[in-house]
Amino acid sequence: MTRDSPSLNILLLLLVCFNSLTVFGIGGDSKMTASWGQGLSQNDLMEKDTVLVVDNDDNVIGSASKKESHVFSKDQPHGILHRAFSIFIFDESDGRLLLHQRSADKITFPNVWTNTCCSHPLHGMMPNEVDSPADVKEGSVMGIKHAAVRKLMQELGIDAKNFVPQMKFLTRLHYWAADTITHGPTSPWGEHEIDYVLFLVVPSKDAITIRPNPEEIQAVKWVSAEELEAMLKDKTCLFSPWFRIIYERFMKNAWWKDLKTTISTDKFVDVDTIHQFDPPSEHLGGGGMARPLFAAFDASKKQGAYGKIKTHSESMLSQLMRLDEVFAAVTLLYVSPLKSNLGGEYIKSTFNSDDLAFCDEILVKVSRSFAAVIRQLPDVMLVDVLVFYLILRALDTIEDDTSAFDSHATKVGILKEFYKALDDPNWTMTGVGEGDERRLLEEFPKCQRTFQQLQPEARDVIKDITKRMADGMADFVAKDMGQGTEDMQQYNLYCHYVAGLVGEGLSRLFSASGLEHKSFGEEKHLSNQMGLFLQKTNIIRDYLEDYVDKRAWWPQTVWKKYSASGDLGYFANQADDEAREKALMCLNELVTDALELVPDCLAYLSKIKCAEIFRFCAIPQVMAIATLDKCFANPDVFTGVVKIRKGLSCRLILQTNTIAEVHSIFSRFARSMRSKALAQQQLGANDPSFERTIASCDKITALTKDAASLQAQRQMIRLSSTVALLGASLIVKGSAGLFGRNKSMVSTGLALAGSFLYWYGPWTVNSNLLSAHELKARNQLG
Repeated sequence: MTRDSPSLNILLLLLVCFNSLTVFGIGGDSKMTASWGQGLSQNDLMEKDTVLVVDNDDNVIGSASKKESHVFSKDQPHGILHRAFSIFIFDESDGRLLLHQRSADKITFPNVWTNTCCSHPLHGMMPNEVDSPADVKEGSVMGIKHAAVRKLMQELGIDAKNFVPQMKFLTRLHYWAADTITHGPTSPWGEHEIDYVLFLVVPSKDAITIRPNPEEIQAVKWVSAEELEAMLKDKTCLFSPWFRIIYERFMKNAWWKDLKTTISTDKFVDVDTIHQFDPPSEHLGGGGMARPLFAAFDASKKQGAYGKIKTHSESMLSQLMRLDEVFAAVTLLYVSPLKSNLGGEYIKSTFNSDDLAFCDEILVKVSRSFAAVIRQLPDVMLVDVLVFYLILRALDTIEDDTSAFDSHATKVGILKEFYKALDDPNWTMTGVGEGDERRLLEEFPKCQRTFQQLQPEARDVIKDITKRMADGMADFVAKDMGQGTEDMQQYNLYCHYVAGLVGEGLSRLFSASGLEHKSFGEEKHLSNQMGLFLQKTNIIRDYLEDYVDKRAWWPQTVWKKYSASGDLGYFANQADDEAREKALMCLNELVTDALELVPDCLAYLSKIKCAEIFRFCAIPQVMAIATLDKCFANPDVFTGVVKIRKGLSCRLILQTNTIAEVHSIFSRFARSMRSKALAQQQLGANDPSFERTIASCDKITALTKDAASLQAQRQMIRLSSTVALLGASLIVKGSAGLFGRNKSMVSTGLALAGSFLYWYGPWTVNSNLLSAHELKARNQLG
């Protein structure tokens, strides 16, 4: 049989028809035939192609073979950073996106579904595929577009040269991922790219002809957003990590959702930012056991907040060894949980049950454990605080979204007008925020209707605080917060806007409820200090997360005293001994600044008369002092987020029933920080804040010494009683004739009684706090 024989031609034609019907004949109506004769195998292309090696700022600094750049090994755990592109083709007539499934023969990420075409610009191509920084800045990126034309033809048989003017360059992302799904946890292959994202909208599927290369692609499919969501939920469908990042972070709620705007305007174009992402956890590892790149980085590796920051938490063994905390958790969950007053008669008769059910459901989603603290408030003001929280959470979601608005001016306008939404039953917002926060904005009318059912005085307070907070947030929108606030004054001002005002609003709501004295609503200074203490604690703890998000709040007048590089990210380099030492100095100064607010916080708490309101205010305060103790002199703050143990949280919640208990907690953690400061000093640390820290801790312990002393006495009585019962248990067990056959039962009973007395005994100090029910009864008596 010769090469030109009719028999061979017929055989080839049959093979083509077979491929067209069984491999590429799914999803879509495009003109489609298989292609063949591409000539080069996957291994050939890996050896032959020369990619553009770039630095973190996307400057071309060299070249490497495609194979070399994708190797993940001990010498290069993340491979070699190189330039890439991802093009997405849409059908204008129905908005569908063209996906493809990579061939099973692909060396990296075989069998996964991904966008229309993804590959690399190469050195030595004609036309030229190397873009300069100037090309990127002006948004032309003709080199990337030439590469896209070449690969669309080579992989899909799509002739796209006439569509180049319609290709829209949107942004770049720096991501990496080990191909551990295909090749196992020590995969020798992976991707590490600065990826240029291109969108192209064609009039219809018939406008392009698809002739897939079976060595590159095993299937193609046109999908709607709904169909893609279904595929993503299907465990049998694998998707490329870069596609998942682009879709979830940019397309789902913006680019694809508003495709016309994306293509016809520059609303979503961002040529300056290189968004940086660590991969989903299943793509960590590889031959070099690569860990997240962007959780600890130098100043040249800033990223967006999508990459998850490591959480530093203690081991399960560490938690189980603290039996007091384990029993506290059991008590809080099963024996004495915080009582919910949401089912109170006043609430049932005042508020729409469906709207309130949504508010309660979304509260749990967006506030997690704090929902229980809100629910235990008295029914006459529970919904006031619940709705207040949700309204401010919605406002905060708008402030936090850095990609949904086409300009700072647009965002400022929305923030400043947000308070009007409280009187607009039709106000809603889509495409802003993520997850449950996005849903809160989308279904905001349910919150608005509940707000309208509050008492007029409560509505006035909430609207006033919302407007003032939004105005304050708007003042910071246009500021570059990548390096933190300018000074302590601006630091305090921001904390006032986002937390101090909340404290003021809550005090006014407490007063309006009639459960606290009318003058309580005028405690603006103490209310502000309470809010600042909580906010500063969060800002201190969230150093890395905020820096990664390019919205940091550490004051420059503080941290620049310690940063050798003049960059806030300097402290994240904990491998450098000097950076580590300076980081702790900076951290301790900010912790001390927050500690100086404690006397005012305790003064505020001492003025509260209602037990439920006291718990509502005290629980966040004791969590904050515990968190500050956890952060003090702790280098983990600079490599992740530190959190207190869950068991400790449960114990603190159970110990916030009286001002004496709260004083005892503050005394405990102040003494702990004092001990840490002294230990550092003895080890040779020259902490500039040392004397100030000691003075702050001493002031707290002086204010709380009576409660701490009383707590020590209670602990001694508790231990003595428990030891006596356990001792009696042992005596009975070891005796020869006592209790006869009941000896074992009596011994066990005494041991259980001792344990129960220790954990659940009547050790509560008498309190001058009254429940809401008692206060209302007293007020009625005049």
